[in-house]
Amino acid sequence: MIKHYDQTIFDLSKAGRIGYFLPDTNIDYEMILDDMPKDMLRKSPLNLPEVSENMVVRHYTNLSNKNYGVDTGMYPLGSCTMKYNPKINETVAGLEGFYNQHPSWPLSKLQGSLSMLYDLQNYLKEITGMHAISLEPSAGSQGELTGLMIIKKYHELTGNGHKYKIIIPDSAHGTNPASVNMAGYEVVELPSNNLGKIDLVALEGVLDLDVAGLMLTNPNTLGIFETDIKRISEMVHQVGGLLYYAGANMNANLGITRPSDMGFDIVHLNLHKTFSTPHGGGGPGSGPVGVVEKLAEYLPTPIISKDHSGYNFEEPKHTIGKIKQYYGNFSILLRAYTYILTMGYDGLKNASKLAVLNANYMLSRLKNHYRQPYPGYCKHEFVLSGLIPTDKSADMTLDKTEDMHIRTYDVAKRLIDLGVHPPTIYFPLIVEQALMIEPTESESKESIDNYIDILLQIADEAVKEPALLLDAPINAPVRRLDEVSAARRPILRYDAKRSPHE
Repeated sequence: MIKHYDQTIFDLSKAGRIGYFLPDTNIDYEMILDDMPKDMLRKSPLNLPEVSENMVVRHYTNLSNKNYGVDTGMYPLGSCTMKYNPKINETVAGLEGFYNQHPSWPLSKLQGSLSMLYDLQNYLKEITGMHAISLEPSAGSQGELTGLMIIKKYHELTGNGHKYKIIIPDSAHGTNPASVNMAGYEVVELPSNNLGKIDLVALEGVLDLDVAGLMLTNPNTLGIFETDIKRISEMVHQVGGLLYYAGANMNANLGITRPSDMGFDIVHLNLHKTFSTPHGGGGPGSGPVGVVEKLAEYLPTPIISKDHSGYNFEEPKHTIGKIKQYYGNFSILLRAYTYILTMGYDGLKNASKLAVLNANYMLSRLKNHYRQPYPGYCKHEFVLSGLIPTDKSADMTLDKTEDMHIRTYDVAKRLIDLGVHPPTIYFPLIVEQALMIEPTESESKESIDNYIDILLQIADEAVKEPALLLDAPINAPVRRLDEVSAARRPILRYDAKRSPHE
């Protein structure tokens, strides 16, 4: 028997059941209908569910209870930094003086908001060591494109418009090559060495006068710090290229090192990752871009400036133009600003230290049960490479364990059964059966230990009861989905003829 909370709101519908009466209006619907094109009019009545108010409330409340988020439990998505979102951020973003403003108002009416944005520019300049900041890009990917457009225009106006190559490591996030292509450049992929870092010999082999720049995250996407970064910077600059810092992993560096210290010319920051603003499900995001002094005149317009009259908009001399309507994703910028003020310099630095400590603690406890593809310590995140087969029972040999074909996908589905959210899987692409884990600094030792214990339990089950993993999840609202079809052909409306299991 299907329980009510597993039914759609249409399944609960019953003729004559009323939840709310709409008030009478003075609208002349006949006149409106006369003015509408006949081919746009409905041919049959709208099929709306007939349900009571408490049924509607219970239906959507039960749906929300099936959701998982940072307010529900540990959310260790590697490369995503899904850390706790402090509620003070939401309180400040909800202040009437902010949310009731409109960016089309005269500047005299926006001085408070512009003051906040101006201060945030300065905070991010200090954090990154960059000379100037644009808050306009509304996502990390848009920040990447902005940085590459700056590189392109800089080279064109300095007589190097012939440069057409951008180097990216093979461990890079998928948005890197996409942004490179969108900016009109050609991707040159750089292999990692056996330590998970950039291969300097390989780098030397691809560097020539056609190279416009190198895109790099440090620590890189494997969670490993590029210790040769100063040498890498020198090599790129020697051929007239620029060094671009993809700031998705800045959560490991706050108050410890800055992109400018490493020799980078451009940086974007994922405020929705490093600075505690909510994200997931495609947004919202914010990807401010910072540049060294010689590139400041190429930033998107406008930049917020300050003089004796107050806060104003300023257009850089050789600006690449507008990147986003108005001035960035304001409510997310406001949340990040609140987080920075709340934490202060010492708090931000301590956050990075704890993020690195938590990740290394997890790695040290798991690496004897899950393969560690690259040796040594990690930074704020780490990558594992599937289970290590172990002979834990008399009737299960190593060969038999391998024959069960326990994959990272099975581990992830079993984690759902045990009440926690899986980490990022199958990324970076260069790691076979990858599990990418980022505990963040906002998790307690108790929650981290619980997650570790569950992963160790799964490693044991893979040998003793592999069917548990192969059948998982068994107690989730849905079982294993055809995820490719679900993404490409989503079902967006109710169909009473469709099977509830489709």
